[in-house]
Amino acid sequence: MKKSIFILTLIFSILILSSCTSNDTVLRVGMDLKYPPFETVDLDNNPEGISVDIAYALGEYLGREVEIVNTDFGSIIPAIQSGEIDIAIASMSITAERLEVVDFTNPYFYFKIISLVNQQFANEHNLTSDSTVEELLAVDGAKFVGIASQVSSSIPQSYGKDVIQATDLGTAVEEVAQGTADILLMSANPVVDGYKANPTSTLVVWDSFVASPIGMAVKKGNTELVEQANAFIETFNQANGLYEILANKWNPILLENLGKGLDFYTNA
Repeated sequence: MKKSIFILTLIFSILILSSCTSNDTVLRVGMDLKYPPFETVDLDNNPEGISVDIAYALGEYLGREVEIVNTDFGSIIPAIQSGEIDIAIASMSITAERLEVVDFTNPYFYFKIISLVNQQFANEHNLTSDSTVEELLAVDGAKFVGIASQVSSSIPQSYGKDVIQATDLGTAVEEVAQGTADILLMSANPVVDGYKANPTSTLVVWDSFVASPIGMAVKKGNTELVEQANAFIETFNQANGLYEILANKWNPILLENLGKGLDFYTNA
């Protein structure tokens, strides 16, 4: 009887240990699958995009299975802190505020903050798609529109500009299209989308206010995973490295939708 209990206990312990070991091999990667072409889903609702490809490549590099955890962007850092995910590969800018609560890898992309400009305002002030940030800032009385706590508001405010507060991106774009605001600062994809929706009443000015560094985020103090991910990122620029692989796959889509290839994001 005692021998049977011992054997059962031993089997149960082995099963628990095996389960823990199995879980440890899965790399849980958080991202918000609402932002094509970086983080999205295909027609069968499977994760798809540039960040998804990077996540699976990281898993292959580490010899770990990858689980993509679809997480609302605002909940990604809490999910890292609680241990629900191991790493975020989510087009997340490295900021001083975020560095207080999570650790980041070295940057692997740079998201440029560019401008959607009302076309009539541009005509009146001789602005074109090749105009500079300095030329935009030099226009007296320009009305900026932005969203609270986002770069669309904080950047123009840092230059002493008053900013009309919009409730969401769609409203901000509409303000520019209708001429109730003159300039909206955002990353390239939403700016170009705003232009495509309003091609006769808006203009894209490509000179960037900021090139925000994008990194992978992990739980504070997880130096092992940061070092592993940094070593992985160092391989991106190699011949046949991940930048080249991603460019070959995604440039047709990027060029069609944005008019720029992957190198737009890899150069600061």
